[in-house]
Amino acid sequence: MDTTLEKLFECVEFGKINLAANFPPQMKGMPGADEYTKEALDKGISPNDIMNEALIPAMNKVGQKFTENKIFVPQMLLSAKAMNASMEHLKPFFKSGEVKRKGTFILGTVFGDLHDIGKNLVGMMVEGAGWEVIDLGIDVKTEKFVETLQQHPNAIVGLSALLTTTMVNMEPIIKAIKGISPETKVIVGGAPLSQEFATSIGADGYGKDPQGSINWLESVVA
Repeated sequence: MDTTLEKLFECVEFGKINLAANFPPQMKGMPGADEYTKEALDKGISPNDIMNEALIPAMNKVGQKFTENKIFVPQMLLSAKAMNASMEHLKPFFKSGEVKRKGTFILGTVFGDLHDIGKNLVGMMVEGAGWEVIDLGIDVKTEKFVETLQQHPNAIVGLSALLTTTMVNMEPIIKAIKGISPETKVIVGGAPLSQEFATSIGADGYGKDPQGSINWLESVVA
């Protein structure tokens, strides 16, 4: 692997966003994901290689470390921010079609629920895995999910809830989605959920953690 891509991988793995960032302490004063992505593009490294050889493998490693309890939410958020700093340089290539996404993922916290940390983490990790993410935010009504799906008919939908009182709101959203598009896949996630609950409300998948959600998405498009 090119040394610039190796350094970019390391920056994303450890959450080094840019030169000005003080975290992680051992990389203070060194360039970050922002600078190394620009350097890679300036060297003529293709955006696809930047995604496939540095960003996606780095975020996979971060997701794996999180699943194994080797890192926690703060470190994961910093890795996601480093990845986002890199992606800013790549966005023009996505828009031009030069870099292809694996698919589209519509994501939102269901109506009545204002929690977004878990949802945001999943969104960042899924984007880092090579997907286009449409984040609808929090307290998202059924109609908004349906309307967005009609604009992106081939998308997969992700529903998040953090409360036992709001997770029941997932079922009417899934019914509405399946009512207009029976083939659309829906994955659900959030602290109080389980695989059993996901199955009982008609969801196609259950994301125990961000990496689990990515693994399921990859299996759906494989």
